[in-house]
Amino acid sequence: MARRTTILGLAKLERKLKRLPKVAEAEIRAAMEAVADEIVRLARSLAPEDDGALRASIGWTWGAPPRGSITLGKVARSALGKGLTITVYAGNSEAFYARWVEFGTAPHIVGGLFAGSQHPGTRAQPFFYPSFRANRKRAKSRIRKAMRNAARKVSTS
Repeated sequence: MARRTTILGLAKLERKLKRLPKVAEAEIRAAMEAVADEIVRLARSLAPEDDGALRASIGWTWGAPPRGSITLGKVARSALGKGLTITVYAGNSEAFYARWVEFGTAPHIVGGLFAGSQHPGTRAQPFFYPSFRANRKRAKSRIRKAMRNAARKVSTS
């Protein structure tokens, strides 16, 4: 003999669960933007300044970065969709040398106009990845907090 059970408030719970992805996406977007701003601010403060083009080229965007820039990484498959892919980048068509500043260059023989001359290489002046590493734990905790806040908002309304 099978028992029948009924869940009180099931319809209300289902409505709340349907709202959760929208609220969660909005909360997570705000948290990701705040973390990206912090990473960009720190990277700009760590970047060497000659003419200011490199510092001005550091930024973040939703989706793909500008051509010629280096990125911190990309979220391949977001659980909430492609709309939550944020990219922090440095470099653009004017400051194409961002990766050379970040990682340095090895000594090499120059070709072209100064063919045969020896270039001593440049030392690395990391500014991009240290700013990410410094904010990585904070980013994870902010996103987790945003998810909890979204669940609370949906459950209390």
